[in-house]
Amino acid sequence: MAEKTEKAVKYHKSFYSCSASVLCAFADEAGIDEKQAKAAAAPFAGGRMGKCGAVLAAEYVLAQKYGKDSDKISEFEAEFTSRNRSVMCSELRGGLRSCRGCVTDAAEILEKMLDNQ
Repeated sequence: MAEKTEKAVKYHKSFYSCSASVLCAFADEAGIDEKQAKAAAAPFAGGRMGKCGAVLAAEYVLAQKYGKDSDKISEFEAEFTSRNRSVMCSELRGGLRSCRGCVTDAAEILEKMLDNQ
């Protein structure tokens, strides 16, 4: 497991929300510190408009780094969907994937994308 992915999983094991786990692990990539990341992730916890909080946090990082209209966001979503069949929290938690699994997948995909920039 890569460094930031491991960090995201560690945060989740420490009872951070799915969104805070991902955003705090990648805070430097978003140009914010961990305290700001935890606050920014709060509205995404448990999903927003139905979308998984871990996905939203990863997309936030990509938007901060590349702009909100970046193709990287749709690339991320396509890869996450390929692995999990959905980005919707209720579908994922309805038996497709655990929250920890979503945190792991979101962090792995994001880390790989950032490493290949």
